[in-house]
Amino acid sequence: MTPPSSPVTAAPCCDEFARLSRRGLLGALAMAGTATAIGSAVVTASPARAASADAVLVVLSLRGAADGLSLVVPHGDPVYYAARPRIAVPAASLLAKDDMFGLHPKLAPLLPLWRSGRLAAVHATGLPAPNRSHFAAMEEVEDANPGSAARQGWLNRLIGTDARRSPLQAVNLGGGVVPTSLYGAEPVMSTGSVDAVSIPGDDQWDTTGGRVRSLHTMWDGDTGPLGRAVGSAFAAVDSFGPAREAADRSATYPSTDLGRALAQVARVVRGDVGVEVVTVDQGDWDMHSDLGTLEWGRMRRNAEDLAGSVAAFFADLGPLSSKVTLVTISEFGRRVVENDSNGLDHGYGNVMLLAGAGVKGGRYYGTWPGLAETLDADLLVTTDYRSVLAEVVASRFRASTAEVFPGFRPEAVGVMTSL
Repeated sequence: MTPPSSPVTAAPCCDEFARLSRRGLLGALAMAGTATAIGSAVVTASPARAASADAVLVVLSLRGAADGLSLVVPHGDPVYYAARPRIAVPAASLLAKDDMFGLHPKLAPLLPLWRSGRLAAVHATGLPAPNRSHFAAMEEVEDANPGSAARQGWLNRLIGTDARRSPLQAVNLGGGVVPTSLYGAEPVMSTGSVDAVSIPGDDQWDTTGGRVRSLHTMWDGDTGPLGRAVGSAFAAVDSFGPAREAADRSATYPSTDLGRALAQVARVVRGDVGVEVVTVDQGDWDMHSDLGTLEWGRMRRNAEDLAGSVAAFFADLGPLSSKVTLVTISEFGRRVVENDSNGLDHGYGNVMLLAGAGVKGGRYYGTWPGLAETLDADLLVTTDYRSVLAEVVASRFRASTAEVFPGFRPEAVGVMTSL
């Protein structure tokens, strides 16, 4: 099928992403007093020590607002097909269908996880109130503490519920600035790759080790915040050694940013250095135009990348997958009705996918609100996204959901095994 003649927009349409970049720069500057760069990694100041992790949570953010109605299609709701005459996914092509839902056919690599009861979907999830701003919605989703002025994300609060204070407890794989979910008082690490966790200058050209000795001479006696941060960086690099030594199996993953990132996550898990929380991004979900069909378009490509990368990740982990839970999240969903550019504008409700340890998979969860075929119609939210995350937190970490999500009373979703 030949795609329509409307121009393909590969870059996000919204200038908010540029503002996010500026925000990231400001965040990095604000963090400079309490963090030390090691290679391309950033480690916040705290003694680092390796410890085996019984549970690992991987939070995969679908940046740009993924269309959950394309990923998990409500084929049983007739409004879906009436509202999307050009871009709807045909019911006959859907996978793992029940009377209401089915998976996008490009999610086929995930079928083994679904059939073995290790993959589930929760539909009509999202924020308690609509927020169509990428900037504000990302902030709100990752803070998960509406109305609070505290600069601390929900994952930072999660790792603060136990006695450990190691930057190896939580890692952002994908850049030097931590996402809002990890930002806060608890020490964390951010790096572009496992191999980047190293001391600058400690390389094959420094045959005598003089550069590292010079850094120790300069900082070991410094008891101030920067000296402590440098000491934390040295300790983190030493403790991270087993992850660097773990085999890099990137060749078994899709050759994409997400595939490469999840290959790095698998190395961290196999290295068993005590990492309990990992954040990873997949971008380019802001599909105002050329979302496409099964034969062409950006949704087809992104869904294929998502499924192939996640499937490769769990295959790479092998038996270690029994301690890893992966959850997807996006800042908001898309409108029900397609626009004139074969795309979808900013909406409200969305779908969350959960895979791996503790997931009661092979089925769809959530209360379906029904769709409306009006120009500004949204998928309404019937399950607060924090209720889904609260079940993960309680099931996998036995952590207090009241501490992780202050002031929030979760409703039962049933997607995770109970304690």
